[in-house]
Amino acid sequence: MISVNEIKEQIIEGLNLEDLSVDEIENDMPLFDEGLGLDSVDAIELVVVLDNKYGVKFDNKDEFKNIFSTVQTLTDYVNDYLKK
Repeated sequence: MISVNEIKEQIIEGLNLEDLSVDEIENDMPLFDEGLGLDSVDAIELVVVLDNKYGVKFDNKDEFKNIFSTVQTLTDYVNDYLKK
């Protein structure tokens, strides 16, 4: 099982957000807009990072917004995907 902190580390490393620490990112913090402020390019990069690290695929584009809503929803998706 992948921890929320591990996903936070992947976000920080994969998107070169070295000015942030794991402790500064709340589990329910939105990834886009007022939260971490990620954009669509960051989302694509994050998809690649998670695919390379865990082999996770994001096949259902309709669920993309929900999956990438917060760090917690992303972590839940990765763990559910890995259970398959």
